[in-house]
Amino acid sequence: MLYTKKKSVPFLNGTLFFYMLYYMGNRIQMNSQEVLYKMKLTILGTGNAKVTKCYNTCFTLNEGKEYFMIDGGGGSTILKQLEDAGISWKDISTIFVTHKHIDHLLGIIWMLRMYCQGMARGQFDGEVVIYGHDEVISLLKQMSQMLLTAKETKYIGEKVHLKEVKDGEERMILGHKVTFFDILSTKAKQFGFCMEYADGKKLTCCGDEPYNECEHKYAVNSTWLLHEAFCLFSQADKFKPYEKHHSTVKDACQLAQELNVDNLILYHTEDKNISRRKELYTEEGKPCYKGNLFIPDDLETLEL
Repeated sequence: MLYTKKKSVPFLNGTLFFYMLYYMGNRIQMNSQEVLYKMKLTILGTGNAKVTKCYNTCFTLNEGKEYFMIDGGGGSTILKQLEDAGISWKDISTIFVTHKHIDHLLGIIWMLRMYCQGMARGQFDGEVVIYGHDEVISLLKQMSQMLLTAKETKYIGEKVHLKEVKDGEERMILGHKVTFFDILSTKAKQFGFCMEYADGKKLTCCGDEPYNECEHKYAVNSTWLLHEAFCLFSQADKFKPYEKHHSTVKDACQLAQELNVDNLILYHTEDKNISRRKELYTEEGKPCYKGNLFIPDDLETLEL
């Protein structure tokens, strides 16, 4: 009896220990999957049209291995930015182009070349959708025909789909509802977008111009708001943002406070203050805004 009793205790403890390890292993695996598929935003570029110390403003959103890219910057450097961020162009299944300015559009031509050339060479067998308003889509079609070879352009419309979207139109991207909206630009027709994700959260991108009241229903109470800030308010005389129809750090932060935004990301900036940009922009913005303020550098990734 004593022998049996003594042996049963380690047996039971060993069994319990085994099941505890099994349970903990499953929990660790489940948690790792949850982290893997959490929405992430990678900033590929943070600068305005004429920057030389960083790349033009563009970014990606992803859950897992599928990516949604917004704008492409001004040239082939988009390929380097993607490479440095550890993102394969083959994993970008959806692109949205906000407007036709060259610092947003020309990188998309390089993406089109990569997709179509990859298909022509049998190196890429996926499908891609590129969204934009009518002027953007028309221009992309024209430029593709002019700049790419016939072997490449035959895939446009077949496996590379250039899709026009209208103001207020909705699409499912990364499994989430995305609404595109006209920001009523005074310079060039431009759309922003609002993505609803993760149980009531929403991310709103206002393009690269100051907030317009027509965007209120999308921007108000945003979990994340992406807004341009051309320069510091204290340096407005130097950079003249208002003449270019842009806003300052102070303007954007005051706006985010009024709109009850939880997290504000500032981009499309000058690069003369690049070495101290985080410090200076945060110093000016935080007194105006009580939420979380982000002044990202190129290639930073944020969990949303």
